[in-house]
Amino acid sequence: MSNSIDNMSVNAIRVLAADAIQKAKSGHPGLPLGSAAVAYNVWAKQMKHNPANPDWANRDRFILSGGHGSTLLYSLLHLFGYGLTKEDMMQFRQDGSLTPGHPEYRHTVGVEATTGPLGAGMGMAVGMAMAEAHLAAKFNKEGYPVVDHYTYVLGGDGCMMEGISYEAMSLAGTLGLGKLIVIYDSNRISIEGSTDIAFTENVQARFASMGFQTLVVEDGNDLDEISRAMEAAKADPRPSMITVKTQIGYGCPAKQGKASAHGEPLGEENVAAMKEFLGWPSQEPFYVPDEVYANYKAIAAQKAKDEEAWNAMFAEYCEKYPEMKQAWEDEFNMDIAAPLMDDEEYWAYEEKADATRNLSGWALNKLKNKVPNLIGGSADLAPSNKTYMKDLGDFSKDNYAGRNLHFGVREFAMAAISNGMVLHGLRTYCATFFVFSDYVKPMARLSALMRIPTTFVLTHDSIGVGEDGPTHEPIEQLAMLRSLPNFHVFRPADATETLAAWYSAVTSKETPTALVLTRQNLPQLAGSSKEALKGGYIIEDSAKATPDAIIIASGSEVSISIEAKKLLAEEGIDARVVSMPCMDLFEEQSAEYKESVLPKSVRARVAVEALSDFGWAKYVGLDGGYVTMHGFGASAPASVLFKKFGITTENVVATVKSVM
Repeated sequence: MSNSIDNMSVNAIRVLAADAIQKAKSGHPGLPLGSAAVAYNVWAKQMKHNPANPDWANRDRFILSGGHGSTLLYSLLHLFGYGLTKEDMMQFRQDGSLTPGHPEYRHTVGVEATTGPLGAGMGMAVGMAMAEAHLAAKFNKEGYPVVDHYTYVLGGDGCMMEGISYEAMSLAGTLGLGKLIVIYDSNRISIEGSTDIAFTENVQARFASMGFQTLVVEDGNDLDEISRAMEAAKADPRPSMITVKTQIGYGCPAKQGKASAHGEPLGEENVAAMKEFLGWPSQEPFYVPDEVYANYKAIAAQKAKDEEAWNAMFAEYCEKYPEMKQAWEDEFNMDIAAPLMDDEEYWAYEEKADATRNLSGWALNKLKNKVPNLIGGSADLAPSNKTYMKDLGDFSKDNYAGRNLHFGVREFAMAAISNGMVLHGLRTYCATFFVFSDYVKPMARLSALMRIPTTFVLTHDSIGVGEDGPTHEPIEQLAMLRSLPNFHVFRPADATETLAAWYSAVTSKETPTALVLTRQNLPQLAGSSKEALKGGYIIEDSAKATPDAIIIASGSEVSISIEAKKLLAEEGIDARVVSMPCMDLFEEQSAEYKESVLPKSVRARVAVEALSDFGWAKYVGLDGGYVTMHGFGASAPASVLFKKFGITTENVVATVKSVM
C-alpha cells in the first residue's frame, strides 16, 4: 500500500462489505474483498466525480459489471459521501432499502447502470464510451474540451466468459474508443471452483487481437502498481484492458482464494478473523475510524474542484459560442420532440400502400433534425430495417460525430450499447429482424428495469417474412416482449400508427419502446388516427351503439379485419374493429376509456394477429375466438402462407360467426 491511510481506506471498503453481507445473511463478499484496492484507486486517484453533484455532465463513469459485488460500490458511495448512510449499509438486501442485492440505476444515487447479468455492464460501458466520443466530436472546441471523460468498467471471470463482452469489446476496439478502460478482476475462481474447469483462454491475447492495449497488475493490493497501469492506459490512444490479479475474499484467512468466498456470508468468526488479519481497530460491526472518513471527505473536496474548474470553462465556452450553448441545451432536452404532436408536416403521409418498415424509415428521417441527439443503427441490417438517417454520416473511428451506428452482427451487445448511450443522455435506437429479438431481450429487460427510453426497431414481423422460412418468422416474440413490465410494444397498421409509434418512442422519458414492423406492403387506413397513442382505439365502428361483435387486430391484420367487417355487414352482422397497436399503452388508459372501446357487454370477440395468441385472452375472454398462429411458419411466398395458416378475411368472418 502507498501509505497507512490509503491502506485503512481500502480496508474500510472490505469491512463495510463484509459486515453488510453478514448482517443480511446473504450476498457476495468475494469480489468486494478482492477488488477493494483497485476500486479505491479508481475512485480516489483516477476518476473525475463530485459526490455533491452526482449528475455532473463531465464526470467519469464507473460501471460495476460484476453487479453481485454490489457492496463494493455501496461502500464507495457511503465513504465518499453520496448520501448513502451507514444505516443504508445495514439494510443491505432488505425490502425498500437503497442497497439492493445488485446495483439499480435510478434507485441508488451514484449507480450509473443496473448490473447483475454478467457481461451486461461491459456492453453498457462501451455505449457510454461511444456517447462520450460522439459528444466530444460534436461539442468540443479548441481550448474547450467540455466533453472529456473516461468510462471505467470492472468485471470478473464471469463477465469475460459471457459472449456479450466479446461482442461489445470487439466493436470498441474497431472504433478505437481510447476513453474506455476495462478492469479485469482476475481471481481465477468461479462458483463451481477454479476457472480452469471451463475457461482457460488467454483473455489478454483476445483483447489485444481486438485492438486493445493490454496491461497486467500482478498484485491487486499494490496501489502504486495499479496507478502505473492506469497512467499507461490513459496515455495510449487505444482502449485499454487491465488484468488485475486478485485473490477472491482477500483478508479472510479461512476463505480467501476459495470458491466459498464468492456467494455466501463469511460467517461471524471469519469476519472477526478478517478484521484481525487486516489490523482493523475494532470488532464493532460497521465501524470506520474518523481518520478514514476524513480522508474520503478530503478526496471528495478535491474532486469538487474538478467540477468547479469545468463549470468556469463551460461558462466561458457558452459566452464565446452562444450557438453551442443552445445546441447543448437541445441535446439534453428530453421534451424537445413534444411539439411534434401539433406538427402537421410530421403527421402528413403519402396515400399509397407501403410496408411499415419503409414508413418507419421515412418517419425516422423526419425526426432526425427535430431530435438532435437521436443516434442509432442496426445489427448489419440497416438496408432491410430502414434505419439509416440520410446525410448524417456514419459513426466510426474517423468520424465520431456521425449519427448512424454500425453494430455488426452483434444483437446482444447492440442492445446493451444502446442502453449505455441512453444512460449517457442520448436518444438511441437499435434494430434487427423481429425474430432476433430473442438475442435482444435480456438487455431490453434491463432497459425496462432501469426505466430508460431505448428504442428497438424490429422488422419482418410475422409469417409475412415468407420465403426465408420458420427460422426467420417470429411467432412467440410479440407475446414475449408484451410480457415485459414498463415496455411499450407497438405493431402499427399504417403510416399514421407508425408515426404515432415513433412519436411515443422519442417523447418517452422512462419507458423503452419496440416498433414491430412489416416487410410486406399495407394499405393506408381511413380510420387510423393519433388515437393510436392510446394503445387501442376504434378504427371502424359499428352502426349500432352496441356492436354485435368486436374484432381486435394489430399491424397487417387490421386491414383484413376491416375487410371482414364489410363482409359481415352483408350478412347483417354489425361488427366493430379495434386497432390495438400497443396493448401496454391501452392498459395505461382509464377504465372508462377501455370500456368505451371494448364494452364488457359484448362477449363475441375475435383477436386477429399473425403471431401467437398468447396474451390475447384478457381481451377476447372465455367466449372469444382467435385468428392467430398455433405453430411455426413455413418457407413460401407471404401470400401463400397467410392462406395456408388461415390469416385471411374469410377466416375472420367465419370465426366471428362461430363465437356469436
